Amino acid sequence: MVKHKIILNILGKLLIGESFFLFLSLLVSLLYQEPDSLAFVKSILITFTVGGMSYMLSRGVGKDLGKREGYIIVSIVWVVFSIFGCLPYLFSGAISSVTDAFFETMSGFTTTGSSILNNIEELPHGILFWRSLTQWMGGMGIIVMFLAILPTLGIGGRELFIAEVPGPAPDKLTPRIKETARHLWGLYILFTFAETILLFIGGMNFFDAINHSLTTMATGGYSTKQASAGFFTSPYLQYVIIFFMFVAGTNFTLAYAMVTGKASKMFKDEEFRFYALVVVMFTGIITAVLVVGDNFGLERAFRDSLFTVVSIITTTGYATADYLLWTPFLGMLVFVLFFVGGSAGSTGGGVKVVRILLLFKNSFYELKRLVHPNAVIPIRYNGHVVDQKTVTNILAFFVFYIIIFMISSILMSLWTPDIYSAFSAVATTLGNIGPGFGEVGPMENFFHLPALAKWFLSFLMLLGRLELFTVLILFSPSFWKH
Repeated sequence: MVKHKIILNILGKLLIGESFFLFLSLLVSLLYQEPDSLAFVKSILITFTVGGMSYMLSRGVGKDLGKREGYIIVSIVWVVFSIFGCLPYLFSGAISSVTDAFFETMSGFTTTGSSILNNIEELPHGILFWRSLTQWMGGMGIIVMFLAILPTLGIGGRELFIAEVPGPAPDKLTPRIKETARHLWGLYILFTFAETILLFIGGMNFFDAINHSLTTMATGGYSTKQASAGFFTSPYLQYVIIFFMFVAGTNFTLAYAMVTGKASKMFKDEEFRFYALVVVMFTGIITAVLVVGDNFGLERAFRDSLFTVVSIITTTGYATADYLLWTPFLGMLVFVLFFVGGSAGSTGGGVKVVRILLLFKNSFYELKRLVHPNAVIPIRYNGHVVDQKTVTNILAFFVFYIIIFMISSILMSLWTPDIYSAFSAVATTLGNIGPGFGEVGPMENFFHLPALAKWFLSFLMLLGRLELFTVLILFSPSFWKH
């Protein structure tokens, strides 16, 4: 039986927490003395009131949280946060349509980065900061964030952590979930601060620097400029962003090991080595083709290639070059990266590098088993045998991912002018990447799509961010049985 009051209690606490971050955006709005301040005041009052009422109506309930409640809470929270998170856009008039406002907000919280905005530079500073903040909150995970930095809300539970943290097997730095969450968020804040300083030193104004740091570390890709990160032509700034995108796409438990003086652990990790290999290999091929075939200068070709590869594989979605203008061969290489994603335990989306690696290993070992049918050939990862349950889970995830991608692409073809745009719109939202191909390419956006398509893509963003099963399990009849 689902314990409704526990769900209501935690949801109320989280909404109270969301109103705190709305308050931070209000402070930015007041700092720049802009007219959107009232929009944030209204949003805070509504969010805090609803959260407070939910908490009061369920006060005194126990904290016996099971797996079922964990899945329900995590799925509901991301939708509810997006509903209340779109209020500043609507009240300020920055976005007039409920559909567009929800799409932009869901894209923010899921760190997808797909946008409907055509006038980004004209938006008030408070709205731009809130837009970036939604991605930063969603990057490490909304639940994990409140476990870490707002412990007074009394939210806890291993089930919530497992249901939200990306990857086939969430790593814990310490035996206590809250302590792990604090370590992860502490590192997240440290990297965000470091990138802000480096961007500021490089000539970016402080407001742009903090916004781009928030969305880089979240691998979200929202920019304060319509031209995305390509607005900043300085090689120094672009290389700084590349470095932090790469870090954000790395398993944060490995990043923690590196910061604490255990760098050897990172370089011994098979997933990290495979992740780095893919980046190096794709960057090398694209650079060579741009130099030889398109007569690019070597440094410019390398920088554009590296930026695009890291941006897509980490699912950040920043753009400094229009890869639609490259040869079809290079465009296909970029599209392949849509199905890789960042590392498990990173803020990146997509299938995840560790799953791709284990799929390759399983396929290769299956060939060996055919040759030696009586041999016991276990799959090993980082020196340890991978149990069959994990392999089955990864295979099921990949099958579901491809099935959902194909069916969704067919549906999207009803709303797009060509199958090229339909395929890429689904791939980029399901993988939480941001830009796609065709009508939704890196220099375009999703504004022109019909309302029904935007609602459908918003659902795919949520599905991709919570890694399919957390959402799909809610549609299983057995899940709701006593």
